[in-house]
Amino acid sequence: MAATINTYLSFRDTAAEAMEFYQSVFGGDLQRSTFGEFQMSEDPAEQDKIMHSMLTTPSGQVIMASDTPNGMEYTPPAGHSISISGDDEAELRGYWDALAGSGTAVLPLSESPWGDSFGMCVDRFGVSWMVNIAGTAAGGPAEDDARAEGMGETSAV
Repeated sequence: MAATINTYLSFRDTAAEAMEFYQSVFGGDLQRSTFGEFQMSEDPAEQDKIMHSMLTTPSGQVIMASDTPNGMEYTPPAGHSISISGDDEAELRGYWDALAGSGTAVLPLSESPWGDSFGMCVDRFGVSWMVNIAGTAAGGPAEDDARAEGMGETSAV
């Protein structure tokens, strides 16, 4: 099996809710285990907390998460973002709308200096996201159509 790199998020008491939200955003199969299922804590308050969860999206992306046990220090996420990029505008705008709509748009999704649409947000669970939607390559068909429309020409689709 080849090595993989996956996102693993830590929460304080909200891993189940966060992962259900991410499943509603990205789709896919969500698996989860609690501390109680594996007798990993004697604290009755931790029995239903998430020891490990994994969301595998339809495109094969993986997000993992767990709750931090009460006896361990928890530091909210900082200094990193999860980046989502591609060229399917409808799909990526849908992700953006769900993630930013649940939290705060730090940098609204808009045209960037490099020609793509780009935005940054923090969802309601404190996780930072960056969304980049690839723009049309210079000289591509969409740009040619726009140029033709600007000169009063029509183009067949």
